[in-house]
Amino acid sequence: MSARDAIASFIDRAPRLQPGHVWLAGAGPGDPGMVTLDVVAALSQAEVVVHDALIDARVLELAAGAELVDMGKRGGRPSPAQEEINARLIALARAGRRVVRLKGGDPFIFGRGGEEALALALAGIPFRVLPGLTSALGALAATGIPATMRGINHAVTFATGHAVGTDNDLDWAALARTGQPIVIYMGMRNLEAIAAALAAGGLPGDTPAAVIASATTGAERTVVATLATIHAEVARQGIGAPALIVVGHIVEMREKLGHDRLEGGR
Repeated sequence: MSARDAIASFIDRAPRLQPGHVWLAGAGPGDPGMVTLDVVAALSQAEVVVHDALIDARVLELAAGAELVDMGKRGGRPSPAQEEINARLIALARAGRRVVRLKGGDPFIFGRGGEEALALALAGIPFRVLPGLTSALGALAATGIPATMRGINHAVTFATGHAVGTDNDLDWAALARTGQPIVIYMGMRNLEAIAAALAAGGLPGDTPAAVIASATTGAERTVVATLATIHAEVARQGIGAPALIVVGHIVEMREKLGHDRLEGGR
């Protein structure tokens, strides 16, 4: 059996998406090659795909014949409220549609998938969660930065940077004291403040740092600097969201691995 036939056989034998059910699926960090076979099987059965704004068009093509509903949330731009998205999913399910809610990365890693699952559960809507490769791990691997490296770190923290300066802000000083790498989602607008907070918490200014934009896509760009200089370097190179911020000595591995000289390096 060829690989193509084996994949087709897997999809044919996959669990069936029933009318009135919603599957919360992760599309991975961007590159269609990182979509799981479970998600491919789900999309092939969907009647409606409610998707995020940044899903690659080639992934959406896997849902041939399905109605595509763009409910993407974009920072700083008019976006549907989360309550509106929840209500749309419930209404589609109650109308007897086969629904896939397609989210970038993994639904349960800063994707508000937990909120959507809870809304479905409270409404009595059957649902299933299909994990995806979270953007942080995909971005690190794609740019030659190991998430963990013996002799460098024993842990890695995934954090969100959108709440800087609010009552819901993180204790950045506590994160700095761990000495472990930090990968920050949704932090580009607050990059300067985050760097300052980590430095105030005791993290040295020469700690390696990187920003990875549009990870795993053809538009991917990586900026490597230090905690003290990363904001200025990102501004100089004109890097904007969507992007991940990486702080810690794992960033040094990119140069040691010669990523820019390897096939696939960007």
